[in-house]
Amino acid sequence: MKTKIHAAAGAVALIAVVCFWLATVTAELSGHAGAIAAVKAAVLAGMAVLVPAMVVAGASGFSLGKGWKSPVVQKKKRRMRFIAANGILVLLPSAHLLAGWAEAGRFDAAFFVVQALELAAGAVNITLLSLNMRDGLALRRKPSRLVRAG
Repeated sequence: MKTKIHAAAGAVALIAVVCFWLATVTAELSGHAGAIAAVKAAVLAGMAVLVPAMVVAGASGFSLGKGWKSPVVQKKKRRMRFIAANGILVLLPSAHLLAGWAEAGRFDAAFFVVQALELAAGAVNITLLSLNMRDGLALRRKPSRLVRAG
């Protein structure tokens, strides 16, 4: 059951980040201030789905990986720590800042610098979440790749 919860939470998190990223790029390419502001507000609101999904994925993953010495599991743990730090230190503050600026109609150079940083950090998290999903699926197919500690 824990494995299914972990997989579902990880999938929800990855899908949310991909949707946020694609919506942002689409709105930015449209150049329409209203579309950009709407997407920034939606991304901020979407954190109510993303943050719990990330917490559940991370907590269940660390629980599932406890006691295992597999290099694959260790890589997943390292990636998850980076994903969490990137989200807490870059993506969450950027989402709040950009939503506020967009609502105020502030689309200046600072907005676009923070937007570029958010897109880069989002792309990194998409990549790392995808790698974790790939490795999780591989571990499920070949459980012999796991090495139990002890």
